[in-house]
Amino acid sequence: MSETPDQDIKQTPLHALHEELGAKMVPFAGYAMAVQYTGIIAEHQHTRQQASLFDVSHMGQAILRGENAIDVMETLVPSDLQNLAVGKTTYSVLTNASGGIIDDLMVSRAGDHLFLVVNASRKEYDFEHIGSHLGGSDCELEVMAERSLLALQGPAAAEVLARFAAPSRHMVFMTGENLNIADIPCFVSRSGYTGEDGFEISVPSEHADRLARLLLGEAEVRPAGLGARDSLRLEAGLCLYGNDIDENTTPVEAALSWVISRRRRAEGGFPGADVILRQIAEGVERKRVGLHPDGKAPARAHTEVMDRQGNPIGEVTSGGFGPSVGGPIAMGYVNIEQARPEVPIDFIVRRKALPGRVVRLPFVEHRYVKR
Repeated sequence: MSETPDQDIKQTPLHALHEELGAKMVPFAGYAMAVQYTGIIAEHQHTRQQASLFDVSHMGQAILRGENAIDVMETLVPSDLQNLAVGKTTYSVLTNASGGIIDDLMVSRAGDHLFLVVNASRKEYDFEHIGSHLGGSDCELEVMAERSLLALQGPAAAEVLARFAAPSRHMVFMTGENLNIADIPCFVSRSGYTGEDGFEISVPSEHADRLARLLLGEAEVRPAGLGARDSLRLEAGLCLYGNDIDENTTPVEAALSWVISRRRRAEGGFPGADVILRQIAEGVERKRVGLHPDGKAPARAHTEVMDRQGNPIGEVTSGGFGPSVGGPIAMGYVNIEQARPEVPIDFIVRRKALPGRVVRLPFVEHRYVKR
């Protein structure tokens, strides 16, 4: 969690609702955020079984407008946005000149503009970075500071949302639409950060409280905090910026090469293309993998990973208890020679070697609705 001084902590538009619901609040990315309500494990399991509502209004939202918006954005990310159809959403990364990841983000082609969602801890940097590359174009970046973001996640999410916005039931994974939810104008994408089916709902902040209460009024929906969000995304094998990816990590090392389309691999034209394309062709020295401790003790971030001969081969970047798995899980980076399933490893926890192994990600099967 962040160490932002109390006087600098911001509040989301749902702060009063969190307190009313008895949330435990913690500072995160400069905001007072709900980490849990009834308990992380209970919230995690309810998300997997029914549906949970997460307040992620600390995230950065923006619109990039202009005839050349796609061309400009392709100079900053390695994804193929030219072939991103209207109404589609894609996951991508902003890269730097050395191929490192400035941030990961969601990009939706929403009619005549691109709708962007970036991480809370990076949003000021990201928007300044994007804005600095608009010179000479017809593009304008509009930061949407007066919008909130809610995530409705879980197998019951589609049925719940359809009660208030019938067209949502026809959406599939990684699509986005402007929808009225109980007469509240929203931009909705069928996406999320849990591995479950669900939606992320961008809503004008003045309507956020009413919308949240409306969704929480449904029998299947309960509030969930950052604690469950973290354990859910870890089981789903999804990266957390600042832990699993950063400016010193390339998409290839992070096992995110799939964001780089065939056309972009052929044409390049994005920051760090020389480094990234060379790594795709020649390989890397380390890779992000799943890691499974054999016992009950967790291997948390920054835990050293060694081979069975006692040689250091990597480090855990995210780790904890996986409620759906029923035991400790982790992911991190290991030398490419050991980046294969079932390779035996040791975690160095309190100067003791605890056995484990490399495993495939994700730990829990994704349940996205793709058709």
